Amino acid sequence: MRTTLFWFRNDLRLHDQRALQQALAHAQTHGQALLLVYVHEPTQDGNTAWGFRRMGLHRRRFVADTLQDLQTSLNALGQHLILLHGNVADVLPACACSVQADTVFCEDIAAPEEEAQVQALINAGLTVHTLWQSSLLEPDALPFAAKNMPQVFTAFRQRIESAGLMPLTPLPAPTQLPAPPNDNLSALSGWTIDAFSLLQAHAEDDAHERSNFPYTHAPCRGGEASALAHLQSYLTPPWPDRYKQTRNALQGQHTSSHWSPWLATGAVSARRIWADLQAYEQHHGSNDGTYWLWFELLWRDNFRMLHLQHGPQLYAARGLSDLPRPPHFPKDFQRWCSGQTGEPIVDAGMRELAATGFTSNRMRQIVASYLVHDLSCDWRAGAAWFESQLVDFDVSSNQGNWLYVSGRGTDPRVGRRFNPAKQTQDHDPQGRFRKVWLGG
Repeated sequence: MRTTLFWFRNDLRLHDQRALQQALAHAQTHGQALLLVYVHEPTQDGNTAWGFRRMGLHRRRFVADTLQDLQTSLNALGQHLILLHGNVADVLPACACSVQADTVFCEDIAAPEEEAQVQALINAGLTVHTLWQSSLLEPDALPFAAKNMPQVFTAFRQRIESAGLMPLTPLPAPTQLPAPPNDNLSALSGWTIDAFSLLQAHAEDDAHERSNFPYTHAPCRGGEASALAHLQSYLTPPWPDRYKQTRNALQGQHTSSHWSPWLATGAVSARRIWADLQAYEQHHGSNDGTYWLWFELLWRDNFRMLHLQHGPQLYAARGLSDLPRPPHFPKDFQRWCSGQTGEPIVDAGMRELAATGFTSNRMRQIVASYLVHDLSCDWRAGAAWFESQLVDFDVSSNQGNWLYVSGRGTDPRVGRRFNPAKQTQDHDPQGRFRKVWLGG
């Protein structure tokens, strides 16, 4: 019996899974089995060009929990999630050959490494169907072609809002799935039975009581179940109504939506969030707070669409600018990573990040600005450190935000320097955040 292969990437959920629905339709139409696969690549276990591990312990734990949650959901439908360790270009073609599959369905991700993975599968002779599904809005529905997209976010947002563009209705999770193949799946190259072993994740419960996002606590654990529960919990009065007023706070679990970790792993879709936010507005009314939640989801979309427009240029040293290549000072960079710069607000934020895998959006802007504009270090090193540390690392948003701060993106201003003294006065005037992370 032949098999349809579905490859989970950054879409680790069952609801609003149009790529998976395509795979289901293909399997059912052709009378095929369905194999569901996740691949962890060895490059994630190695060091970056800057000398530290590419995927840190916090993100490993969060992704491992996400995979375990997905396994549980699939098991309830009589399916399995096959975990493979190895290069996608090697293990997926070998896996397809073992189960007599010649067609792969997966999410479309417009970033250089992810696109190279898909091309490698095509080069191996597989038919690959990719489907864009990570954004709020569909690229084809935008009131402009990707190559003509407005370079400034404000113009991007205004064009969308003027056109009255709305997201697609999210799909429900499937209630039944085709059976997996009868082959001995444990014999597959790179097969691993446990998500924690696959990612070399730490399994002990080392919850950080001071964390803005304690991912080892059940309400913040990785996975679709926690994501949907948190979505329902946050979308109750007064939290959405207060979002605009509280979104720049440095600490507090209800000051922000904290949707980003689950969005980054695809445990919740942006369209599902929007649908539930609309339902909230219908019951409780719309206001500045609920509008700004839409505003932030549009920023996320903008960073994704920029990848369709500029592609690999977003990863170049100069970014999209005519600025010279950035300098770099390894000792200063190391002091920044370890929270030893001597600037208290920056050191507090960097220690929070290292200890918990999370820090607020405002703090990310403060510490990123300090690295680029005060320490004159390479923005790409900072982006790589965030990739290693953050539980909510998202390749498009991470790259877009670092380009924005460094002045090498589409922002009309040449860089965004955040004055540490002013930021301290505005956001930590009584020193509470600094006391939590620096003591004293």
